Amino acid sequence: MSALSDQVVSIAILVYLVAMIAHAVEYALGNTRTMSRAATPARELVGVGAGAASGVGAADAEAASGDAGASGAGASGGAAFGGAGGSGAKAPGNRARLAGRIAVVVTGLGALLHLAALVTRGIAASRMPWGNLYEFVLTVSFIGVAAWLVVLWKVPSLRRLGLFLTLVQVLLLATAELVLYVPIVPLVPALNSYWFIVHVSTVVFASGIFLLGAVPAIAFLMRNGFEQGKRSFPYTMAKRLPAAASLERLTFGLHAFAFPVFTFGVIAGAIWAEAAWGRPWGWDPKEVWSFISWVVYAGYLHARATPSVKRNVAAWLAVLGFLTMLMNLFGVNIFFEGLHSYGGL
Repeated sequence: MSALSDQVVSIAILVYLVAMIAHAVEYALGNTRTMSRAATPARELVGVGAGAASGVGAADAEAASGDAGASGAGASGGAAFGGAGGSGAKAPGNRARLAGRIAVVVTGLGALLHLAALVTRGIAASRMPWGNLYEFVLTVSFIGVAAWLVVLWKVPSLRRLGLFLTLVQVLLLATAELVLYVPIVPLVPALNSYWFIVHVSTVVFASGIFLLGAVPAIAFLMRNGFEQGKRSFPYTMAKRLPAAASLERLTFGLHAFAFPVFTFGVIAGAIWAEAAWGRPWGWDPKEVWSFISWVVYAGYLHARATPSVKRNVAAWLAVLGFLTMLMNLFGVNIFFEGLHSYGGL
């Protein structure tokens, strides 16, 4: 089961990579289809899930102004890709939508493989697969992609964010497999408690949602700059992303959902520490960084609820919160020694 889990993780990385490439194809073809509308922000508020339909008017007008030979080539090209009609601009639009749908399906397949890797790892270890840093990263990244699929089911127009989400998945899983991997070992004595499930499950769940929330936060900062007229890197990367307002609302919704769960996880950890070590708080490095993350995320929610604070300032706080989570996840386990040093590296 342990070997099977390792193999499935490798396959899942490749599947996420294919999904990322498919998302990139949709993104690239979408650029060519809607280049003539780049200077009209109002029309870019149309949902990405609408695909080529949002650009038919401008594309048809451009095609009509061409010569007869170009129109004929466009018609035959459109027919070759699903009978899209007489406009050459429709074929890239249809292919973009097809690539996007393929990307979503492949991402779902990757999530199933991801889950299978966790289940087989847990069976091999005869416990929940959260006993070391490798297993923790696998679980957090799975929660992130599962939450993304739920969001996508609810709001299909956000599909183009999948390019960034699958990129994060590939990087995290590759890092876990190549750098963080450790063989299955029994839990350290301090973790043999029912609080292991209560505390770690809530922290893992909240961390996965925070991971997903960082994606629209970064996308919002880029897209907001683009809508304000910035045309330098990295703002031009956001040209085909959904409207900044929708990205900002998604960022807030995810963080507002995850923060109470994370708060409960921190409290449960303090109760467990009292039972295991005789004190609820001891300034252990992971305790300190958990507190820092909690303060930063609380600051983000407070800033988001304050009308006088600009939305981009609040978004930067969300990004900073995710950086503290990464420090707590990787830095503490790799560079510090403490009671929570169970990364297994």
